[in-house]
Amino acid sequence: MNTSRIEELARQLFETVPPALRAAQHDLEANFRSVLRAGLARLDLATRDEFDAQARVLERTRQMVEQLEARVRQLEAQPKRD
Repeated sequence: MNTSRIEELARQLFETVPPALRAAQHDLEANFRSVLRAGLARLDLATRDEFDAQARVLERTRQMVEQLEARVRQLEAQPKRD
């Protein structure tokens, strides 16, 4: 998750804090950010770049499997030589 999204979530959390506690705004926002980052880090999420790279690898693998399947069909269709 990108930093701007974390900042936005921290701001939204801060807005839910009662006005009497908002005097400690800086500390609360820093704590919210810290908790959000720690929680997201434990989720072991892939970045968009990592996901896209794996999607490309999967597509190439599918193409190779299709080619190999076609080759196997072709070989199986040939008359057997003894």
